[in-house]
Amino acid sequence: MIPLLAEATPVRPARHGDGPVWDDAAGELLWVDTAGQVRWGRVDPGGRVSDLAVRPVGQSVGAVAPTTTPAWLLAAGSGFRGLTPDGEVTVLLDLTEEAAADTPMRSGACDRAGRFFAGTGGLHETPGAGSLYRVDLDGTVVAVLTGLVVVAGIAWSPDDDVLYLADSGARTVTAFDYDVDLGTLGRPRVLLEFDGDGPGTPHGLAVDRAGHLWISLWGAGEVRQYSPAGTLEAVVRVRATRATGCAFAGPALDVLVVSTASAEGLSVREQAIQPDAGRLFTTRPPDVLGRPAFPYRGPVRGLTRV
Repeated sequence: MIPLLAEATPVRPARHGDGPVWDDAAGELLWVDTAGQVRWGRVDPGGRVSDLAVRPVGQSVGAVAPTTTPAWLLAAGSGFRGLTPDGEVTVLLDLTEEAAADTPMRSGACDRAGRFFAGTGGLHETPGAGSLYRVDLDGTVVAVLTGLVVVAGIAWSPDDDVLYLADSGARTVTAFDYDVDLGTLGRPRVLLEFDGDGPGTPHGLAVDRAGHLWISLWGAGEVRQYSPAGTLEAVVRVRATRATGCAFAGPALDVLVVSTASAEGLSVREQAIQPDAGRLFTTRPPDVLGRPAFPYRGPVRGLTRV
């Protein structure tokens, strides 16, 4: 198996880039700097990525989702926030009891129906601290899974009958039977377990049009392609060990975008060999097409906890 190599893009580095998502309607790439920013970029037909805009959030932000209104839904701080085109951030709901300061929002994605799923996780990877929430089309918020560690990635199969969840604290990727009509999770099965002694923790997660999983591995500088049965099929190398999120982007959805975190806190030698840490990286896997992200179809105003 010959690994592919992802190349660094010229976008400004993030402290902790994460959660890339392709807004097909707007033709824009979105991602976050979890330190407190939402970022926008362009992806031209040649696959080149460039900066477009940045908006400060004023608190940690785990994910951004396009909506059917001129606004964006954020999983940020200890709950959910709305972001307007002029940069105004509004509090939609705080999950104070469930998502305190030490269990911030970590990830998010929308299903085909337009529900937004968002995950939390303990800063110190405390078992049981993480939860998965669902924001319904009427603006109600429900906890659908508890007892997790760090919910780092969420994606669905092309037929919408499986929800995949990457728990970076547990070092697992779990597949749940999924009912897209009701937004409910059924039988879970652990699809992948990563050896605690080896490099790499599952973080970001994307599913291509053929149903293969693409999993970014924090600590390994890799994105791995797996079959729906869990067989390793391809490896993409990234010249930054802290690979975070991944998504397919561009007009043809044929560009794999990988977000990374900076080398802050690593040794001087480790920092020297990854000068592009914190940037987005891209590659075009042969004969692979992604799927567009679905927008959130509910209200971007006061949400209700049930």
